[in-house]
Amino acid sequence: MPHVAKMILAGLAGLALGTAPALAGPEVVKAQSENPACFKPWDSNTKMFKWSAKPGPYRIAIANGFVGNTWRIQMIKTAKAFAEQPDIKPLIKELKVVSTGTDVAAQIGAIDNFINSGYDAIVTIAVNPTAFGPVIRRANGANVVLVPFDNVLDSDEVMMVNEDQLEMGRLMGRWLVKNIPAKAGKILEVRGLPGNSVDRDRHVGFREIMEGSGNKFEIIEVVGNWDDGTAQKVVADALAVHKKFDGMFVQGGSTGAVRALIDAKHPFIPVSGEAENGFRKLCAQHAKDGLLCASAGQSPGLVAISMKAAVEALQGKVMPQMISVPIPYVEHPDFKANVNYYPDLTDNFFTPNEFPPCNVNITATEIMGKSEANN
Repeated sequence: MPHVAKMILAGLAGLALGTAPALAGPEVVKAQSENPACFKPWDSNTKMFKWSAKPGPYRIAIANGFVGNTWRIQMIKTAKAFAEQPDIKPLIKELKVVSTGTDVAAQIGAIDNFINSGYDAIVTIAVNPTAFGPVIRRANGANVVLVPFDNVLDSDEVMMVNEDQLEMGRLMGRWLVKNIPAKAGKILEVRGLPGNSVDRDRHVGFREIMEGSGNKFEIIEVVGNWDDGTAQKVVADALAVHKKFDGMFVQGGSTGAVRALIDAKHPFIPVSGEAENGFRKLCAQHAKDGLLCASAGQSPGLVAISMKAAVEALQGKVMPQMISVPIPYVEHPDFKANVNYYPDLTDNFFTPNEFPPCNVNITATEIMGKSEANN
């Protein structure tokens, strides 16, 4: 019999005996987060959740969707490395990782399978932000802690972890406006994965700044899928058509986008991009040649914060419904070797993976030694 059905029958039996069934899912409480330095509420209106404590160790699942870029690959490797950290390993009995691609139904099916298989918590990057209401209710009904992160859901009924994607778009827009004194010209916007809330929110925040009063920018959009190879090709194609740009914003695939500029012998322009190690290497290497950069990171290490949040929720600790993680950011001329980029590491490594307030500090060697395969 499915796990949820057992719970329903148990609840009906309790009612027949005159006893109320146990409360399923998180309770909304009036209390502060027990670890606000790590788990900071999104804003003053953020609800606080508390689940009934369960004894550990716990069975944790990662229900990933898309896995076709280096960020997702590093995220999965980071999850596996985090599960082996000395302070977290005793708390995790099993870590299961599944990547289902961009099919919403397949991802929801995987989450349902984890719920019915008795996993204690499921960490997920949702394929889209709007289709998960029923599976949230099924997780809560089974007392499974569901934690979407990165591409979060349009819901306040589930605990989520993210950086402020709207603000990241604004941040990169402000930097470009500051570094293009004419407040006019042609801007290339390299977007991320279509249908994803991260892509949507960064785009909205970026356009809010670039289309603000006094600015006269013409913005050309291409889709780079947060992937170096794809971004390099679409930027090369855009350069072939439009010949000249005055600035560029790249959500992901920033290394490839800058290489396209170099290959086309396009004069260096201000580029606001992600936190890929290769991008930051190029920014440092070509600063003397006129390449100005800003780099804001959506760290794959968010998965570790999400797993930590799930474990603390399972222990009955008070948690914010929406957890805000600071945006790792560096801009010209502050790119420093072996501080915020790593000359001896692969270009595809995303640099920010340390979260001191959460006692999360996973080394590059630990991360890159893991596999991204399902297990």
